[in-house]
Amino acid sequence: MIKPKKEQELSMKPDNITIILVAPQGPMNIGAVCRAMMNFGFARLKLVNPCDDYLSMDAKKMALKAYPILEKAELHGDLTSALEGCHTAFGTTRRFGKYRRDFFTPETAGRKIAHMDETLQCALVLGREDSGLTTPELSLCQHFVTIPTHDAYASMNLSHSLGICLYEISKALGSTPSPETGSNRLAEIRELEQMYAHMEKTLLRIDFLNPHNPDPILRTFRRIFARALLDPRDVKIVHGLMNRIDWTEEQRRKLCHEKEIPGNR
Repeated sequence: MIKPKKEQELSMKPDNITIILVAPQGPMNIGAVCRAMMNFGFARLKLVNPCDDYLSMDAKKMALKAYPILEKAELHGDLTSALEGCHTAFGTTRRFGKYRRDFFTPETAGRKIAHMDETLQCALVLGREDSGLTTPELSLCQHFVTIPTHDAYASMNLSHSLGICLYEISKALGSTPSPETGSNRLAEIRELEQMYAHMEKTLLRIDFLNPHNPDPILRTFRRIFARALLDPRDVKIVHGLMNRIDWTEEQRRKLCHEKEIPGNR
């Protein structure tokens, strides 16, 4: 069976995306950034004028297994140098100047990045923990990303901001597993009908269903399981539950029967 092509094929890869930190001030934040990068499958990091102790033990403790990302990070003296070789840059900011329009959220930025051509190199630029990117630095970026936060405390931690952005990019690229999809295929109708037949037999036996009108409750179960999009493993688990109920009911009946035999106490 030939699958139809999508209207716009995803082509951007994590290796095409570089994270640039401009003048990061804390080694722990830098280490946490590396950890967030590894969480979502990104490995290219550039540092512009980082703090002197960016490779310290504090950074290593926060990065954990992601510390090699920091060890391999490129160092640059300014953002212009760090952006060399990149075709487009997304700068993160909370500044809403009158000349800056069409802000992306992390979700919309993720979708735009995911659909870029695989020959392009993209940069995600984050600024200082206390003041972010300057206006000249933002002018080097073609797009702006902002995370909607509460006005009472709009500023976010550096690694937290990056984690949100990378999650959305990873999700758009299809590299973040979805907890909703389950296995690779859904259960077939035949498998579902066998499960429903087993359920009806078992639930009638334990007097959960009205033997004269079992359909209303059975239809409710069908609606519940239809929304759940069961896969074959799910069906096996339901069969297992019914089997256990069958066995327990059989033991109960045997016990009751033994108690009813004359001479038994």
